[in-house]
Amino acid sequence: MTNYNDSAYGVPSVSVPPAGAAPVAVPPVLAAENLHKSYGPARALAGVSFAVAPGESVAIMGASGSGKTTLLHALAGIIVPDAGSVSFHSIAGAVRVSELGEKERSRLRRESFGFVFQQGLLLPELTAVENVALPLMMAGYPRREAEGRAMHWLHLLGLAGLETRRIGELSGGQAQRVAIARAQVTGATVIFADEPTGALDSTTGDGVMSALLDSTVGQGNTLVVVTHDETVASRCSRTIRMRDGMLQHDASRQGKVPQQPTETQFLGSGWSQQ
Repeated sequence: MTNYNDSAYGVPSVSVPPAGAAPVAVPPVLAAENLHKSYGPARALAGVSFAVAPGESVAIMGASGSGKTTLLHALAGIIVPDAGSVSFHSIAGAVRVSELGEKERSRLRRESFGFVFQQGLLLPELTAVENVALPLMMAGYPRREAEGRAMHWLHLLGLAGLETRRIGELSGGQAQRVAIARAQVTGATVIFADEPTGALDSTTGDGVMSALLDSTVGQGNTLVVVTHDETVASRCSRTIRMRDGMLQHDASRQGKVPQQPTETQFLGSGWSQQ
């Protein structure tokens, strides 16, 4: 199995508790409480409450207009709910995402969250390594260091030798792996994915989902994915089904338990509001 750990590049190291050790008690990495959100007369969220554990992979499913993407955007601080709250736990303790200003939420998304979208949203004029390095360079890292970290993630995700190709020179699956590398390169502890395999054939999509799971929950981090694909949802440890802005069903899969991170893993993000 590929080892994604490398402390030299800011990737959290995984510590395995000794056999028989009691599970480490940690708070949820994300918690939503009584979320409401409307767009004019359309009700997108209507009293949604749930928590996401560290190391958990959660699939959010539902018909178009059910509120699943709105829920993901609220959890990630892209939008602010009309009522209710979202909290995120990091090394700085718990922060109320929904109470932060736009500048603070942008910083949180940049430093602690990663994003993978259906179409990747990569810049076609840049190479693979430049696309992955971009978030670090925007955060002030020197180009050489940023591209070194980017190369590290591209190699881990099976893209060695393709670093200097532009996005149009890659297959759909390769481009999505570039997007996964970009989401991971900042050391994000939570990855949000919106239909990450929606534009891919089933075989390619299965490989991309494996890469996404291995590089997130496989390292004790957390994955929240919106999908229409039951196959994708079945790969996650938990599925939430939305209907008319409400949680209709919430079920964990037997035998698929979240990774139990140590304190070092869970508090790997140093984000603070200051």
